[in-house]
Amino acid sequence: METVDEIIDIRKWGAVGDGIYKNTKIIQRCLDEAGQKGGTVYVGGGGTYVCGTLYLPSDVTIFIGGGTRLLASPDISDYGQDTHHNRYRNEKDLDRCWLYGCDEENIQIMGNGVLDGNGEAFPNEGSMYRPMMLRFLRCKNIKLSGLGLYNSAAWTVAFLDSSYIWARDLVIRNEKRYNGDGLDFDGCAHVFVRDCLISGTDDNLCLQAGSREYPVEDVHISGCSFQSLCVGIRIGLRSIGTIKNVVISNCTMKNVWREGIKIECTEGGRIANIGVENVVMEDVSRPLFVLLNNRFEPQGLGSSLELDHMPEIGTLEHVSFSNIQVTDTQEMKKIHYRFEKDIMGAPWFKGIRVDAEKNHKIRDLAIRGLRYVSAGGVKREEIPEEYPQVVDQRQEKTGKTSENYYPDWSRTSFMDIRNVDGFYGEDIVLENLEMDERPPYIIEGCGVWKEQIVVL
Repeated sequence: METVDEIIDIRKWGAVGDGIYKNTKIIQRCLDEAGQKGGTVYVGGGGTYVCGTLYLPSDVTIFIGGGTRLLASPDISDYGQDTHHNRYRNEKDLDRCWLYGCDEENIQIMGNGVLDGNGEAFPNEGSMYRPMMLRFLRCKNIKLSGLGLYNSAAWTVAFLDSSYIWARDLVIRNEKRYNGDGLDFDGCAHVFVRDCLISGTDDNLCLQAGSREYPVEDVHISGCSFQSLCVGIRIGLRSIGTIKNVVISNCTMKNVWREGIKIECTEGGRIANIGVENVVMEDVSRPLFVLLNNRFEPQGLGSSLELDHMPEIGTLEHVSFSNIQVTDTQEMKKIHYRFEKDIMGAPWFKGIRVDAEKNHKIRDLAIRGLRYVSAGGVKREEIPEEYPQVVDQRQEKTGKTSENYYPDWSRTSFMDIRNVDGFYGEDIVLENLEMDERPPYIIEGCGVWKEQIVVL
């Protein structure tokens, strides 16, 4: 533990770690006292300390000792209704949260213990009565390190319009409830995520641009392990503003039933300068996914609360993937579900996909050093004949359009690259475990700089 001016032990202030007594008021008083002096609130000595919403002040450290658990109260009335709101229009019910900081700075949450969101005490989906674990709004200089973050009732950690963020050496497990995101950054700059293990039911790590005022930039993700019933790393979807200068390196992904790395510019903004290198994936349905379109879903409302009209298609440019190893096992011959009802992946729904509307092409995309061993085994009659185009929905509002979750089949066994102004493909080796009747790859509507692809 770092040297600080003062250490406040919550036990000396009367906190009880029996897993039953609610310590909300005691811990809040400790936080307020520590914030005035730049001190540390110590939660240790073993045991389980229950509390509801805690409001985090500036200049405070929370240290959770080994063998100690801070447990979210199972009673929704213990959670404040003044902890901002979730900015996804179709997930409007996720407004409550457990630990909350707003317009604060210099906050650390660290140690060898556990934050437990007590997820199973709350409804699984579609209810406002389930709190996120942590939310930071317009905060600066935030550090999370060393902890286990388990069982949130909704998202685990959401950073909104914040900057200078460090998340390192975390174990995040959010595997029992819908909306089981790990780390979400919306409108955040100078972000450093390192050496984290994240497992969940939704996006393990998400970069969003929900406004034009706060760009997402200078983001570093390295040395992390991802496992998800949905997506490993998602960049975009909520993309009104700008996402740029992102580096992802030296990571592994295993058992990701939808997309490994998913980049979507869908709300008129700009995504640019994304570098991905040295990533190893095993049993990932769609390893790489890049899409440029305009989208006014769901229910004709749009993903972002701030979006009130159909946007013009934005720009997606300068994306590089290098040294990517993808391997399927026999597991990928199965259909995979989330909570036994949502189909997330299937043998005919696999492969790398890059797509855009033909008059608004992705610009400058490179794949260098790809080794892809796919399960294969799909017959032509298992997929429809017609594969939909991406359309400009301001011009064409009828019929099926190729978009974020449709089509739910792939027309190639490995790689489908369409409508890219400047595609560079080099040192790409593709191999099926079983004979597949689809073409191994399609490159269509692209200005190709170099193509060096070997199919085994």
